Order: sequence, then C-alpha cells, then structure tokens
Amino acid sequence: MKKKFPISVHLALTLAALFVALYMIFLYAPEEMTMGEVQRIFYIHVPAAWTALLGFIIIFVSSIVYLWKRSQFADELASSTAEVGFIFCTSVLVTGPLWAKPAWGIWWTWDARLTLTFLLWLLYVAYLMLRNYLINPARAANLCAVVGVIGFVDVIIDYMAIRWWRTQHPQPVIGGGPNSGLDPRMLATLLVSWVAFVFLFFLLLRVRLGLAQMRRELGDIRHILAFRASED
Repeated sequence: MKKKFPISVHLALTLAALFVALYMIFLYAPEEMTMGEVQRIFYIHVPAAWTALLGFIIIFVSSIVYLWKRSQFADELASSTAEVGFIFCTSVLVTGPLWAKPAWGIWWTWDARLTLTFLLWLLYVAYLMLRNYLINPARAANLCAVVGVIGFVDVIIDYMAIRWWRTQHPQPVIGGGPNSGLDPRMLATLLVSWVAFVFLFFLLLRVRLGLAQMRRELGDIRHILAFRASED
C-alpha cells in the first residue's frame, strides 16, 4: 500500500516555495522600464489567474466523472475545488484593479478579458450558492455538476480572449508571438510564483477534502446512532 504524502511535508514545501517567490518578486526580478515597481503585482496577479483557471478545469473534469459514474469523491473534489478556486479568482479581481489604476489610469473597464474573468468569478459564486442553499444534496450535486461542465466554456474563451480580440488587457507575453517574450529573470520569477501558488492551491484542497471526509463520516455516525435509537 502506498504511503500518503504527509501534509506536513506539503506545508513545508509550500512555505519554502512562497518565500522563494517573494524573494524573486522583490529582489531578483528587474524593475520594468515603463510601469516601474507597480509591475511586480504581475507576479501575483497572473499566477492567481492561472490557478483560478486550473481550479475550474478540475471542477469540469470532476463534474463529468460525477455525472458519468456518480462518484461521491468526484463530487467532493469538485465542491472542495470550488471553494479554494474562489479564493484565487477573488485575488485576481483584487490585484487586477490595483495594477490597472497606475498602469491605465482606471480601476476597471468592461473589455473582453476582464468581463470574462468577472464571469468566471460569478460562476464560482453560483456553484457555491447552489451547493449551500439547495436542501436536497443529490439535486445540489447534479445542478453543480451541470454548472461545472457548462461553465468551462468561459474558461476557454477567457484564456483566448486576448488572442482573439484587441483588448485593454495586455497581449500574451508568453507564447504570444514575436517580441512578446519576458526578460529571462521575469519569466523565472513568474514560473516560480505560479509553482508556489499551485503548491498552496493543492494544500488548501487537501485540507478541504479532509474536512469533507470528516463531515461524511460524522453523518454516517449520526445515521447509525439515529437507527439504533429508533430500535430502542
């Protein structure tokens, strides 16, 4: 039987990755010539956005598995991922305006990328509201799975928005065509930051899945006690 990856080791790796990322963001990456120090928000904003998209991809796959096989674990994975992904998607909407105001002179504009990211946030909210406000757990799981599958369309369009249309949002700087690359130190910092965010994402997801398992086991114990009480 394979040993489970200890959560203490996961926590230590996450903290180490976050400290390395902070060092690279503020001390290793060079200052951007046009925007100056405010551009360093980029190393938080972009990894948070990528992680929020990753979260909804997991919801999408888990929702398909649940609808296909009625897997309880798939349902719990999708539900737990929605709670964690919501945190990262909110971080995107907070750091974006903080960067936009000094860079563009405005806090917000309804261009394609920003609007689709806000829609992704609303999808996370809708998923969580359905999960928490519907009384019938089976009905909640079914409707949430449908939202998880249909909502994935927004993930695809959101990712491609700056490639398909000319928007206020910057064009791709990685794989975006000629003269769109980053300084090697900037690229290294961005990737390390994303690794740290992914470590944090899966750490929070593990904790949330653990809570879901405990809740399920507590529910089973309550059912057993209620059944025994009815027999007495």
